[in-house]
Amino acid sequence: MKKFNIRVYGVLINSEQQVLVSDENRFGMQFTKFPGGGLEWGEGIIETLEREFFEEVNISIEVGELFYLTDYFQVSAFSENEQVISIYYKVNYPNWQEIEVQSIPFQFNGKQEVHRWVSIDSLDVNEFKFPIDKVVARLLRG
Repeated sequence: MKKFNIRVYGVLINSEQQVLVSDENRFGMQFTKFPGGGLEWGEGIIETLEREFFEEVNISIEVGELFYLTDYFQVSAFSENEQVISIYYKVNYPNWQEIEVQSIPFQFNGKQEVHRWVSIDSLDVNEFKFPIDKVVARLLRG
């Protein structure tokens, strides 16, 4: 059965022009992506993003403008029967210095997910595992 997989992500940029990324260790692989995740039944898109940031980063964000919406067909990296539709919003968190981050990629220390700041100027599109995240990284680089 073919189905849609709707994902919602946040682009959090701090005052030093760094963007928050997530390093994850799931499904037998390590990957870098933007913070966020899947829409659950009964949720709205904004609710999903707020929930995901609270669960993953332990912060309550302010959701801003729509940044990017997938505008092409993308099959899921985890299921050939799912089409991924990803929605990216710019988000704000005034106390960004308080976010627990790592400085080295994939420094999990027993966790499945950690976060780090990456300078937009040095953002490497190839650092991201998933094609839609690569598109968003290119857009951020300008």
